[in-house]
Amino acid sequence: MNMTYGVIGTGAIGGYYGGKLAKSGKEVHFLFHRDYEYVKEHGLQVDSCDGSFHIDQVNAYQTTKDMPQCDVVLVGLKTTNNHLLPELLTPLLHPQTIVVLIQNGIGVEKDVQQMFPHLQLVAGLAFICSAKTEPGRVNHQCYGNINLGNYSCRDEERLNQIIADFTCAGIQVHEVEYHEARWKKAVWNMPFNGMTVALNTQTDKLLGIASTRQLIREQMLEVIEAAQYCGVKNLDASFADKMIHNTDVMVPYSPSMKLDYDLHRPMEIYYLYTRPLQEAREAGFRMSKLEMLEAELNFLEQNQTKP
Repeated sequence: MNMTYGVIGTGAIGGYYGGKLAKSGKEVHFLFHRDYEYVKEHGLQVDSCDGSFHIDQVNAYQTTKDMPQCDVVLVGLKTTNNHLLPELLTPLLHPQTIVVLIQNGIGVEKDVQQMFPHLQLVAGLAFICSAKTEPGRVNHQCYGNINLGNYSCRDEERLNQIIADFTCAGIQVHEVEYHEARWKKAVWNMPFNGMTVALNTQTDKLLGIASTRQLIREQMLEVIEAAQYCGVKNLDASFADKMIHNTDVMVPYSPSMKLDYDLHRPMEIYYLYTRPLQEAREAGFRMSKLEMLEAELNFLEQNQTKP
């Protein structure tokens, strides 16, 4: 089964996974914003720790109205732009289209499903250090595997084909239980995204000092307990230790929220903090340390000096 892919949000994530699929010979159509003209002239460059590559002829578009309908759409937009999805996604959809939301946070799929009641949705949980800080160039620093959690996909054969296509493209991919996957990603995201912003630092510095290392672990344990209250299985304190170890051995990293803050872009506070904190409270548990971090992030965003 040959499937056509679309990428909405060709940034650090969409550019990497879409680029890998295109390099492997898949038909991939990319939506660009600021760097459309650059990519049309110069192509897309992926600088990767696993081997860099360049795509000379990119199927690049400035609007989804010019793109063909796709069998699979990878959404790499920041969730702060999800209000644009009704306009952006609609031209790409046919009745069998599967949309993979490679986005951060808790509750994303539920809200997108309300926009598109019959759409087949899959959560994409990317474990990757990647950034895009200049036109047409993705800097993939380490990791790169992705977990897929089925939220409302009815076509198991097509989902298996997506997994096969990712594998063929050299991407390590696994299908996982949806809720478990989303909360496991939050175990890393909630401490590191906010703490790098609040303390103006990178991941290695946070783990290099005993006091902040301990705080990071305590925040992770809060997320794990919240997930347990929300009914998630197969998640305990050992996962926090695994995430800390994985972060110890990866390159010093500024998560996406830190880059957004430094570049004066809106931070993804709602789905990364507000929504999971709310769901935990409704289940009977309060993440007090992360509630404090959420308040600090809201303060920083509302008082940030504009460029």
